[in-house]
Amino acid sequence: MIPAQFNAKEVEQKWYDYWMKNDYFTSKPDHRTPYTIVIPPPNVTGVLHMGHMLNNTIQDVLIRRARLKGFNACWVPGTDHASIATEAKVVAKLKSEGINKNDLTREEFLKHAWDWTNKYGGTILEQLKQLGCSCDWSRTKFTMDEDMSASVIHSFVDLYNKGLIYRGYRMVNWDPEAKTTLSDEEVIFEERQGKLYFLKYKIEGSEDFLTVATTRPETIFGDTAICINPNDERFTHLKGKKAIIPISGRVIPIIEDEYVDIEFGTGCLKVTPAHDMNDKTLGEKHNLEIIDIFNDDASLNSFGLHYQGQDRFVVREAIAIELENSGALAKTETHLNKVGTSERTKAVIEPRLSDQWFLSMEELVKPAIKSVLETEEVKLYPSRFNNTYKHWLENIRDWNISRQLWWGQQIPAYFYGDGKEDFVVAKNIEDALELAKVKTGNSQLQTSDLKQDADALDTWFSSWLWPMAVFGGILDPENEDYKYYYPTNDLVTGPDILFFWVARMIIAGYEYAGEKPFTNVYLTGLVRDKQRRKMSKSLGNSPEPLELIEKFGADGVRVGLLLSASAGNDIMFDEELCNQGKAFSNKIWNAFKLIKGWEVSDAIPQPESSKVAIEWYETKLQRTLTEIEENFDKYRISDALMGIYKLVWDDFCSWFLEMIKPAYQQPIDKATFDKAIEMLENNLKLLHPFMPFLTEEIWQHIADRTPEQALIVSEWPKAKAYDEKLIADFDFAMEVISGIRTIRKDKNIPFKDAIDLKVVNNENASTYFDAVIMKLGNIVALEYVTDKVDGALSYRVKSNEYFIPITGNIDVEAEVAKLTEELNYTKGFLKSVQAKLSNEKFVNGAPEKVLEMERKKEADALAKIATIEQSIAGLK
Repeated sequence: MIPAQFNAKEVEQKWYDYWMKNDYFTSKPDHRTPYTIVIPPPNVTGVLHMGHMLNNTIQDVLIRRARLKGFNACWVPGTDHASIATEAKVVAKLKSEGINKNDLTREEFLKHAWDWTNKYGGTILEQLKQLGCSCDWSRTKFTMDEDMSASVIHSFVDLYNKGLIYRGYRMVNWDPEAKTTLSDEEVIFEERQGKLYFLKYKIEGSEDFLTVATTRPETIFGDTAICINPNDERFTHLKGKKAIIPISGRVIPIIEDEYVDIEFGTGCLKVTPAHDMNDKTLGEKHNLEIIDIFNDDASLNSFGLHYQGQDRFVVREAIAIELENSGALAKTETHLNKVGTSERTKAVIEPRLSDQWFLSMEELVKPAIKSVLETEEVKLYPSRFNNTYKHWLENIRDWNISRQLWWGQQIPAYFYGDGKEDFVVAKNIEDALELAKVKTGNSQLQTSDLKQDADALDTWFSSWLWPMAVFGGILDPENEDYKYYYPTNDLVTGPDILFFWVARMIIAGYEYAGEKPFTNVYLTGLVRDKQRRKMSKSLGNSPEPLELIEKFGADGVRVGLLLSASAGNDIMFDEELCNQGKAFSNKIWNAFKLIKGWEVSDAIPQPESSKVAIEWYETKLQRTLTEIEENFDKYRISDALMGIYKLVWDDFCSWFLEMIKPAYQQPIDKATFDKAIEMLENNLKLLHPFMPFLTEEIWQHIADRTPEQALIVSEWPKAKAYDEKLIADFDFAMEVISGIRTIRKDKNIPFKDAIDLKVVNNENASTYFDAVIMKLGNIVALEYVTDKVDGALSYRVKSNEYFIPITGNIDVEAEVAKLTEELNYTKGFLKSVQAKLSNEKFVNGAPEKVLEMERKKEADALAKIATIEQSIAGLK
């Protein structure tokens, strides 16, 4: 029994279980051409959001289509350990249980982190199944899996041995909330309204003072000099003297350097080498002392005197008051400042000097620039992102790859002494011991003498190996999977991680495999609300994806998202789009029910109208197939769906089924029925990548199928030559049919009443679809004539004239009166338009678009008058 309505909830779980049971998603190397996608691994901290919905729907469309086209489709799923975000979650959980991370050993903390990951880490992957994602779940990877971590450590050791990884004491971006360093790319700069404080520093040995402007008065405890420009005549008297820092009373030198801009600020610059990149450069040049005044949480340390232990922003408010009371604050001004914030925690970044690990990028980046911008081995869609890619990679700095975290791959550096250079880099402590013995010449060293660097590697240093590591390509580049599936085909991701992840994967691909990691990168837009706001829980404008699936069905949500998702452009999400997707599901279901509800007869011949209808629809399907292929080639997934949508809704449901539908309570001939089923099945194949659940349900209802005959592993329709003229001829016929329907509606002529149609074929239009015109117009006799027909209703299609002789159902006098009234109104309208166009002042002053509109109104009115006059003449 075919259910009266499509029930998405019942169908979705049934078919997903069926697909899983029959291993349709599983891929193994074989004779076929592979088609491979690796998922952008979502964080284990995450749950499904609208961005995931869009991104993974697109990937599933690509993978299901590839499967139907005969490729060995492999979609590798997985998750990212997300070191900063996950560690923050675990720390917060422990805190709620009264446990302080600092009271735990690394091993104890990692046990908690693994417990948390094992409990919540797979949530998002399970949710993707509800969307219909056909990933090869047997290949699921986690960036902290044993083999994945081994790949990362192998990479670190390899790059270190090549001289590309080094340890440096540098000014870094410090996240005081996560208590770790960040790379430059993980810092977001925001404009914020703040204050500019003008501070007075007394000149030692006099009552004079100089004034310095700063946005950060709390950093005066780290000042080690005041700098003036040697060419600034205003401060000649300060040369060689010293200044006294307010509050602390510490004496610092006044130095000279042309770095100071005479025109900027007060002309005097406070130098704080530990907390500003430019100040550090000045400090190194002038051999200044470096004083770090902050703890790792950005509270002040003992150098902050009586502010020790207080947060930097609390101190900023308090110290301003103290400076004002002491007379050391000259004034304050409001000031718009660019402030660096952490991409992950949103905390304000603190510049800090620290020993960190860096990866030298200058040489590594060259093949990645060439492959995208010169040879186009890797193509970005849309191509406008090439400019962003170019800017980032041509201005790249060395990558800070160490993080002061425990969750992540621990840096494989082992210290055997107290000196900064007393370390070796190795895959494990046993190898490290042998290296340390050689380096020190001490054969008595034990593993207990070695201490591994406590830092973990940046998460991106793990995930940049993703397309290779998931196939074991780093540890065993000769393995079968890696040689078969790599490089992958398509990557679908957001432009926000074009540098963080995409560019770095390309860099790693050329470094380790000597080739690209993928061929195409499809960059989706951000999902926004109708007001163009980015969706977020804090704004309350982000719907729950699983609730949308519950309400509209997975297919409805997939269609709703994709209809609005043009490549690289932000998606203005509206729930109504999902409702449109649901309505489309219902339309297809009802069309299927209509066909299956027909009685089929072997005994009746195939009508001519059905014969030409089938020929037309096959042609229309072929043209749509060509357009779909072109759109997929250009990654216009939304346009591809819209083409199928129109084919099914308009051409199949609204026209084709009407053309072949048998008369009321009459059977349909078997030849037409079989073709209708064939056309429906072709539609289902085209729709399957977009609407997998609905299509599989209908496919399995059409006939009893073995697992080998399931829609998911059927065959994409074959492209064939088609006749464009046939489509054009039917488009003309559609206008003829629409004219008949309009007259029937306007004149209240019931469809059951057969009518005659006479045609003056000035256009020399094709007569191929006359049988269809007769059926859909209920025309009892269609005759081609040479002259106009008197006593008939008429209309035009281009230069052709169509006449429907009057029957007794029409009151001629009333019809003439009605047409005369319409004629008089239209003449009056024409007169008002022509009055405007004859007004010289209006014509000279109006914009060209307005004039075009008025001229069109005039032309339309003239044409309408001619048609009405002709109709009146025909009735008299």
